[in-house]
Amino acid sequence: MIEGPLIAEPGLRVPVWALRWKAVRSGGPGGQNVNKVASKVELRVTIACIEGLTEQTGARLRALAKTRLVGNDELVITSERTRDQGRNLEDALAKLRVLLEAAQRQPRPRRPTRPTRGSVERRLAAKQRRGDTKAGRRWSDEG
Repeated sequence: MIEGPLIAEPGLRVPVWALRWKAVRSGGPGGQNVNKVASKVELRVTIACIEGLTEQTGARLRALAKTRLVGNDELVITSERTRDQGRNLEDALAKLRVLLEAAQRQPRPRRPTRPTRGSVERRLAAKQRRGDTKAGRRWSDEG
């Protein structure tokens, strides 16, 4: 069912031999049919087998897929979106492609910024008002 390697542009390639999948029974309601048909697909990929994966991209992939990792090196993607096993396999492959493409994108570097003068003044004025409100609640000997 899987034809050719999975390619996530630019530069990542998952060989066919690195993809392992099996069909399992899907959960949830479905009547009598749910106990007979194995339409849910579980796709497994060993991260070390992905060609073109740099160290930084591998680290981002592990961070993005931390809930889908088994051990520290095997990625498990499931799909039970449809009632058809073939379409669920295509969906799982599409999820893998999206995950690989997201891992390839480098995050924008954070530029440290300073608060504006107006925002600082507003914050300090709000703190002063709050302090005055609380000071007005204090019990004094004069009253």
